[in-house]
Amino acid sequence: MTSRLAHLALLAIAAALLLPACTGKAPPAQDAAVPVSVVTLESRAVTLTRELPGRTTPFAIAEVRPQVSGIVRKRLFTEGGEVTQGQQLYQIEDASYRADYNSARAALARAQATLVTARLRAQRSTELVKVAAISRQNNDDVQATLHQAEADVKAAQAVVDGTGVTLGYTRISAPIAGRIGKSTVTQGALVNAGQASALATIQQLDPIYVDLTQSSRELLALRKGLASGALDSTNGLPVKILLEDGSQFAHEGKLAFSEVTVDPSTGSYALRVVVPNPDDVLLPGMYVRAVIGDGQRQHAVLVPQQAVTRDPKGNTSAMLVDQDGKVEVRAVQVSRTVGDQWLVDAGLAAGDRVIVEGLQKIKPGMPVQATEVHAASVPATAVDTTATPRPGPAAKAAGSR
Repeated sequence: MTSRLAHLALLAIAAALLLPACTGKAPPAQDAAVPVSVVTLESRAVTLTRELPGRTTPFAIAEVRPQVSGIVRKRLFTEGGEVTQGQQLYQIEDASYRADYNSARAALARAQATLVTARLRAQRSTELVKVAAISRQNNDDVQATLHQAEADVKAAQAVVDGTGVTLGYTRISAPIAGRIGKSTVTQGALVNAGQASALATIQQLDPIYVDLTQSSRELLALRKGLASGALDSTNGLPVKILLEDGSQFAHEGKLAFSEVTVDPSTGSYALRVVVPNPDDVLLPGMYVRAVIGDGQRQHAVLVPQQAVTRDPKGNTSAMLVDQDGKVEVRAVQVSRTVGDQWLVDAGLAAGDRVIVEGLQKIKPGMPVQATEVHAASVPATAVDTTATPRPGPAAKAAGSR
């Protein structure tokens, strides 16, 4: 019985040894290299940009109001159309103002005639006093009358000028060129000088302003980067405008100025961009986004987003292939996205080979077979163009994807 059991045990062992040979499969190697795709990092100059929200506002705006009272006789423009500077918009009934102007001109003519007579008398008096034909007192009186006549002419001329200005106010003209809105009055309406409501509003839309807001924290970080030399200034770079549907506006703008005061309620400050608008695509009040330069980093390192992982605490890390062909986990710090890549602040350098594909099959210390791919060929993920908070200390071990 014992020999029979021993015989059966030997047969079982032999069958176990012969089974892999019969099937043609070898047992898996424990140290086989896992194929992965890697990207070799490079340093290059990168212009950092920021997308900021904003609203469009007119380059110039003028509210048309009457400067004299009267009845509107005519409206001489098309509502919603383009007007030029100095173009007549309204005509106010001017009969009474014209009468005052004509009366002032008549008074001026009378004063001028009196001046002619006084000037002739003064000339004769000057000749007579030389030969003692009249007293010096009489000559002084004649000369004083001449000066009074000259003053009367100037006063009458001032009245003519004043009534002429008032008469001109009955012709209401456009103070600026632009697009005019609807009229708040019609023909026959009574308007008053200094009234609160405007007759119409003109807005100049080419060029047009885009008012933006940026946090003071970002401004402080930019100034520190410029002061330390980590960033170069991007002043003068054009500003790209993105419309509400995400498309890029055909014309690029230019930064006009930045506000010097921070809004205490929002912690942000204002920026203003001037944008050409020849086709009036941008209208006042539209919501847009502007891509504005934040500075230029000369030796920036970018890493594909697929190579960076985060743990539940927000720590970021990346897996690399070291010189021995094994997986290495390294803590990294990233600050923002540039296209579909992260901008590296610390942890990675040019020449590092980061793993972008095959992350699910590897772990630290495992040998891998690396295949080089170009960063542009790595599938892109959604691009976050907003500021990304700087992560805390990186985890010592990367989580698998």
